[in-house]
Amino acid sequence: MIKFSTCKILITTLTILLQQNLVFSKCHCDNQTQGSDHKVSEALKYKLIAMASVSVASLIGVCLPIFAKNFSLVNPKNDLYLLVKAFAAGVILATGFVHILPEAFEALTNPCIGEKPWRMFPFSGFVAMVGSTVTLIIETLVMGCHKRSKMTKAQTMNYDEETHADDRSNHVHSSSLASERQDSADLRNVIVSQILELGILLHSIILGISLGVSANPNTIKPLVLVISFHQCFEGMGLGECISQAQFKYYKIAIMVLFFGLIFPIGISIGIGISNIYHERSPKALIVEGFLLSASAGILIYMALVDLLANDFMSTKMLRSFRLQLGPCFALLMGLICMSILALWEEA
Repeated sequence: MIKFSTCKILITTLTILLQQNLVFSKCHCDNQTQGSDHKVSEALKYKLIAMASVSVASLIGVCLPIFAKNFSLVNPKNDLYLLVKAFAAGVILATGFVHILPEAFEALTNPCIGEKPWRMFPFSGFVAMVGSTVTLIIETLVMGCHKRSKMTKAQTMNYDEETHADDRSNHVHSSSLASERQDSADLRNVIVSQILELGILLHSIILGISLGVSANPNTIKPLVLVISFHQCFEGMGLGECISQAQFKYYKIAIMVLFFGLIFPIGISIGIGISNIYHERSPKALIVEGFLLSASAGILIYMALVDLLANDFMSTKMLRSFRLQLGPCFALLMGLICMSILALWEEA
């Protein structure tokens, strides 16, 4: 199982790469002249506002599903719960397709990194494919290891019960199967939530650093509200997965704080390295493009396979046409909301 410490190591490594390996490369694209509206002090003010606004929005979004599970209306056994989950999955799916993947394509086709080999092969799509495939393999291997371990224990228990009456043996066997299924579901929820958070954190810290190095207040101002909504919706999807994983309270707190603070941390890093960081240097664009592509692949896989397929193909939903329509509509609403935010960012 992927431990949360692994996420810490990866984020730390990413930060070091961005501060040391990416920022010193130069190309002619780095030396663009700055206009009169590049007022550093004014830009800093809006960056501080963005740090506070995005952090609050992120915490609200990720905490809503976690606390909502205590209310009967959105209890996992309720039909309304499927609507909330479908909406959250739509948000994550649109984030991968509409927000992150286009940014990755833009970075890896930028003229600053040259024609060859970057325009000879669709690296963004390839890395996204690899990211989703690796996610599938990790889930399969971890779940397979868990399944085999449980089967060994079950065989041992059945052997010990052979001397007892048949009815008692059957009862024990049925109980062990039910327990095994529940343990597998719990483990899968843990894996899903941790991999999903990793994909979101990669995107958030890159976005935060990009905002932090900007010296143009006219660029930052309109993005504050847009990114706040973006992080809030994305947090709802992550919070939904965290609430399903049945973590202990301290683990929930760590995951929530990581998501709530990662964007402000990214902005802080961007402010700190703004004098030496070159957004359009070849190495910066290449590493950013690869990380964004991997993040997009992870989020797209998680949304389609782990969040949507399980519910949309479940016996409960397939038996009721009314129940099918609700989550489908909620899914479309999640897609539409995040797509509108993408339009707003470009406006």
